Amino acid sequence: MHLPDTFAEHLDDDHLHEECGIFGVFHPGEDVANLTYFGLYSLQHRGQESAGIAVSDGRDIHMHKEMGLVSQVFDQDNIAELRGNIAIGHTRYSTTGSPRLPNAQPMRFEHPQLGPVLLAHNGNLVNTHQLREELAAAGATFETTSDTEVLGALLTRTPGETLAEVLTAALPRAEGAYCLLFLTRDSLVAARDPLGIRPLCLGRFGEPEAPGGTGYVIASETCALDVIGASFICEIDPGEIVSIDQSGMRSTKVPRTTPHRAMCSFEFIYFARPDSVMMGQSLYEARREMGRELARESPADGDIVITLPDSGTPAAIGFAEETGLPFAEGMIKSRYITRTFIQPSQRLREAGIRLKFNPMRHVLEDKRVVLVDDSIVRGTTSRRIIDELRRAGAREVHMRIASPPIAWPCFMGIDIASRRELIAADHSQEEIATLLGADSLHYLSLAGLRRAMGKPDGSGFCFACFTGSYPVDVPAHLEADKLALEIPVAAG
Repeated sequence: MHLPDTFAEHLDDDHLHEECGIFGVFHPGEDVANLTYFGLYSLQHRGQESAGIAVSDGRDIHMHKEMGLVSQVFDQDNIAELRGNIAIGHTRYSTTGSPRLPNAQPMRFEHPQLGPVLLAHNGNLVNTHQLREELAAAGATFETTSDTEVLGALLTRTPGETLAEVLTAALPRAEGAYCLLFLTRDSLVAARDPLGIRPLCLGRFGEPEAPGGTGYVIASETCALDVIGASFICEIDPGEIVSIDQSGMRSTKVPRTTPHRAMCSFEFIYFARPDSVMMGQSLYEARREMGRELARESPADGDIVITLPDSGTPAAIGFAEETGLPFAEGMIKSRYITRTFIQPSQRLREAGIRLKFNPMRHVLEDKRVVLVDDSIVRGTTSRRIIDELRRAGAREVHMRIASPPIAWPCFMGIDIASRRELIAADHSQEEIATLLGADSLHYLSLAGLRRAMGKPDGSGFCFACFTGSYPVDVPAHLEADKLALEIPVAAG
């Protein structure tokens, strides 16, 4: 057997990719640009293509955004120019629209009644094409290939005296996943889709009775609140709009067509940082429990348990605890490599893998190794890692995966648009083990995953990438790819 040719372009890229990170601050009298910088830095794992911050001083709105990591985009000089009392920030991984500067966020729009509105978006709409065609027929023009611009065009054509009023009228037309942050001259506004597919939380600085009042922060994950010393208040509810200005904080509900919620299960498995808390649960503890469940379902005859650092580490620790096998650091990850490039020769491709993950021969030699990871997408990196473990002296390699097989694409903010990219879509567990060169391979069952997440009945989560059962209707054309909007823009 051999891995399908379509995998060849992803030799070093065997994880699902995150969506985006959003962060907003309302804190008069404080350096909101620097707070936003640190907040985005803590959300860098959610997107590494571009970063941007916009700030309002009550009269003018200033923005800086570029391609690159947060630390590359911002320095002391451009942060110092972003003065004001309110800020929003965004770090992007593209899901609709290519990785180029016009698609970077926040994006600015002019509302005829409200004036300038800046928008940062995490998620992906499934009816972007339909909305775009309707808006274009009504006279809208588009300069980017992002569904965020489509949202902005929809909002600017929706009348309202307040942004909450505009959102209440417009957002029921948007289908799919969205967590939105808005900046106006005098307010910070957030909205979350009615299914709650992507995470969004609210925090504050100080207490309401403190001198100068309370500052508020809104972020994709609680880890961003921790970094800047804000306390967690609550998760923003699915279908909720939160508005913050000098008069305080108010909540509005978007009309919901469904009573259930569908948080992306991969936020628990991989996307979010393990030090974040979601739906009242520590993600580190949930991932460790996934490892324990995996060990109960599929123990392995091994000498040591190792992980592919760092995403699989909590699950590997849980697996080791449940089986009684020692956990060891079998591979060292370079903290300064984000993605390696495919090299033109086999030797250089292998060097690229070792640059990112270097096996420790003195730990692995003559050992039966249990390799625990959180997921397998295409299988390409897993195959090369197993080759490297054997080259470093491992006698056997047994792979254990702390999630079920990913067999279906996601259309709500994850960069997997086609089943052709997924090794589990048309291969059995035994076939995948052969393709990867593992002595054995077992995945965590869906029932085991649900137990580890504290929801044995699966309520409140989306498991579509495992089951093919989507929480929203998915148009057939979405089996294309995230660059589908490039053609209309180029033609126009």
